[in-house]
Amino acid sequence: MPVTKEAILAQLNAVPLPDGRTLTGADMVRALQVDGGKVRFVIEAPDAATARRLPPVQKAAEQALRAMDGVGDVQIVLTAHKAKSPPPQQPTGGAGQGEPPQMEIGRHPTGKPALKPIPGVKRILAIGSGKGGVGKSTVSSNLAVAMARQGWRVGLLDADIYGPSQPRMMGMDQPPMSPDGKAIIPLESHGVKFMSIGLLLPRGEAVIWRGPMLMGALQQLLNDVRWGELDVLIVDMPPGTGDIQLTLCSYFDVTGALVVSTPQDVALLDAQKALVAFTKLGTEVIGLIENMSTYICPDCGHEAHIFGHGGVRAEAEKLGLPLLAEIPLRLDVRVSGDAGKPIALGEDAIAETYRKLAARLIHAAERKEAGA
Repeated sequence: MPVTKEAILAQLNAVPLPDGRTLTGADMVRALQVDGGKVRFVIEAPDAATARRLPPVQKAAEQALRAMDGVGDVQIVLTAHKAKSPPPQQPTGGAGQGEPPQMEIGRHPTGKPALKPIPGVKRILAIGSGKGGVGKSTVSSNLAVAMARQGWRVGLLDADIYGPSQPRMMGMDQPPMSPDGKAIIPLESHGVKFMSIGLLLPRGEAVIWRGPMLMGALQQLLNDVRWGELDVLIVDMPPGTGDIQLTLCSYFDVTGALVVSTPQDVALLDAQKALVAFTKLGTEVIGLIENMSTYICPDCGHEAHIFGHGGVRAEAEKLGLPLLAEIPLRLDVRVSGDAGKPIALGEDAIAETYRKLAARLIHAAERKEAGA
């Protein structure tokens, strides 16, 4: 007989928790899927402290299910409904003073949607893309560094809650400090203040949150971080057009958005969706950036258009938007990012591309504010 969800739940009801209840009795089983002999589900603890006591329960549940007739593969993910910041660690590299913030990241959003500024932050610049893998986070970190090198006070917020990458790209991953257990002091690297959900969770822990928790986490990262006086806060958005984009543009006074795409047709289709989403949310799209636009062989100098050519430029012309930069595909861009030293710190051709992009954005912002 095929395995049923009811049979699985009945078996899990015999798996005890440390407090004497069972998995199903405590309502911790989520997203149960039974496909033939494959069983997948999530154990969702009420908080991180409880989750840390549950690995033996996870193992016992797996053993109990594998003992059932017809069950061949069991995959169980352990997560917490709310995740707290990691235990206190000694600060390094000017991370701040005091203890790590003892706040809960991932609560539901608070307050009514209303555009509002962040104290001390003059401008908020969102960098988005329609799909993942187009180099949006690489563009965000390098643009932040390039703007800082031209004298602007720059902040960088990694708003990709599911896949935070800025701690690696900026070369710092220790938890931030807090003077009172509530406010967060951002880290600073390469002249840029930055914050990421990746700094507040145990290394390697997966984020499995519902939409309201994502929205609440973004609110906290914007409101509870002491950014200080900034000329611009760059927000590295997750790919797509989901809850994070909706929350940022609905709750906060976003100055404008940049959309990053490769020339590939599939990427452009998704980039168009990102453009439409920003427009519907009332956020001005400042321009487009074509990343991985061309590849030049370092040995023979041959130029190859791996992802196509000219697609983003044509789209920008069709929409009446400026194409702000065409950034080539090069191995050292990836190597620099993995090493925590954005390539914009250097003096080569790609660093110059980012310097010109930063200068163009700074000049446009200052002219607009001067009424020119």
